[in-house]
Amino acid sequence: MKKEIRIAGFGGQGVVLSGVILGKAAVLYDRKRAIQTQSYGAEARGGGARSEIVISDEDIDYPKVINPDILVAMSQQALDKYVKDLKPKGILIVDSELVKDLPEDYIFSLYRVPASQIASNEFGRIIVANMIMLGFLVSLTEVVSLKALKNSVRESVPKGTEEMNIKAVERGRKIGEVVIK
Repeated sequence: MKKEIRIAGFGGQGVVLSGVILGKAAVLYDRKRAIQTQSYGAEARGGGARSEIVISDEDIDYPKVINPDILVAMSQQALDKYVKDLKPKGILIVDSELVKDLPEDYIFSLYRVPASQIASNEFGRIIVANMIMLGFLVSLTEVVSLKALKNSVRESVPKGTEEMNIKAVERGRKIGEVVIK
């Protein structure tokens, strides 16, 4: 199993943290191999941000994601920039509140998750939209185990926010379970 994942959005959405959490979950808790890289726009908040993760059961020979199996687009700009790289028959997960214009002709599986809306309405903190997306991603793809993801979240988020972030992961997981059925 080898999966290339790109999570993209804008600064302040926790895109890089999401990639770090996913990579840690794979390596520290599921005993897989993983490489995580990241890039930011010039602006601290509002500029483009991207996190790329390669997860494999075997050695990883190239650390970059060229044609992701999975693209998580948390902004319209991210979708517009990276959708062309998604592998045919890949998986596209978008935040349906922030990504409105979708490609008309596509050969990948598309999932719309209202992560920002749920984060704002149910948690009162839009910043947990990334955790909702991670919970959905793991529920849908099983690229890492839910237990590994939760352990990595607990270790990676700011102290005092662990339970809220775990609840957001669980919320995303529940959305994924509905989609899978």
